[in-house]
Amino acid sequence: MEFALITGGTSGIGFELARCFARNNYGVIIISSNQERLNVAKNRLEMEFKVPILTYEQDLSKTGSAFELYEKTKEDNINIDVLINNAGYGLVGSTEKIDLREDENMMMLNVVNLVELCKLFLMDMYNKGNGKILNVASIGAFQPGPYTATYCASKAFVLSYSRAIRYEAKKRGVQVCALCPGTTRTEFFTREGVKTPRNAMSATDVAQYAYKRLIANKEISIPGMINKVTKIFPVKLKMAHIAKMKS
Repeated sequence: MEFALITGGTSGIGFELARCFARNNYGVIIISSNQERLNVAKNRLEMEFKVPILTYEQDLSKTGSAFELYEKTKEDNINIDVLINNAGYGLVGSTEKIDLREDENMMMLNVVNLVELCKLFLMDMYNKGNGKILNVASIGAFQPGPYTATYCASKAFVLSYSRAIRYEAKKRGVQVCALCPGTTRTEFFTREGVKTPRNAMSATDVAQYAYKRLIANKEISIPGMINKVTKIFPVKLKMAHIAKMKS
């Protein structure tokens, strides 16, 4: 049986992606820093699907946690066929007012440990000659984001990094894809401390779109027609819109 490992898999897009893979007969491994949430998600998935559902408690905002997670899969002799780097969050405010440690933890989660997980599992996939990686970026990757500067910059990094390693990996039989969702009805906005926009897509719709695009090996996936259209707006116009929303 093939296994998909999904970080941030207890809610939102991550949980709905777990459902997509379980529905298609993958074993699913979900990662979270909260054991209670892992237990709830595991029970929900096991009630709906007859595939192995495994969990690992791991805080990926901490230095060294990517390697710790990788080692856990090795100790349990689990081969990862699909890696979904979904875990991430944003912080809102002018850059000098956002707590330095919180910004650092966010960069560790959104960027550093994402890269480390890619590097670690890519080597295994190269040795097998197959595998899939989906890195979750954001529609915010396509322009700077005033009052959410580090977050948008981190997602721009994720998009650029994913496209680069996709180019490298295609010669080795491994697919690397990027998902760039727009506003989605998840806990993301609660953590940011702002209201969820009314036009937000459902996490189910985003995940189902992302799953189909990953299986079809599409380089960049932008769910929702509005998001596809706004991507082509002038950068300064989009920056002004973000600044208005976030300030």
